Amino acid sequence: MLDKSLPYYNIIMKRLKGSDYPPVVLPQGYAFKAFEPGDARVWSEIMVAVGEFDTMEEASEYFETNYLPYPEALKSRAFFIVDTSGACVATLTNWWNYTEEIREPSVHWVGVLPDYQGLGLGKAIVFEGMKRMIALEGDRDFYLHTQTWSYVAVSIYRKAGYRIVKDEVFGGYQNDYDLASAVIKDKLGDVI
Repeated sequence: MLDKSLPYYNIIMKRLKGSDYPPVVLPQGYAFKAFEPGDARVWSEIMVAVGEFDTMEEASEYFETNYLPYPEALKSRAFFIVDTSGACVATLTNWWNYTEEIREPSVHWVGVLPDYQGLGLGKAIVFEGMKRMIALEGDRDFYLHTQTWSYVAVSIYRKAGYRIVKDEVFGGYQNDYDLASAVIKDKLGDVI
């Protein structure tokens, strides 16, 4: 869950080619599931539940505009964790952004339903996401944009080989390193 009691600052993280990430350990009773037609609503429900969007309409509009035009890419780039009943409880989307004409692979929208947080599903989906991104894009530099509200996720991203970058930007995202680093340091103990 996002911690909206904190000030919001943008964070840019980068995983350098060749960086290690831990093995994927999915808790017993859970499984990975690829995106299928009709899963856009489930994706939106998860994103609203974790606070990334305020309404289903906003989340659905974002998904329809940015992802649905690429149905083949969605099959390999968006995935979920399901529980024993088959309900989707977490999601991650491996996508891309453009910085000028350069297409840069990046992780988009990671979310775990609040009732399932603290079970290791966030780590599992991020580490599986790295494995899948490398399979899709090759072992190269990857980016992600996050924010201070997601400081718990920042810790997981760091375990997946990402590091907060001070001066870099990508895909039009702002980098608030100086402001964000104080918040992250207070919550996580450091920013490197």
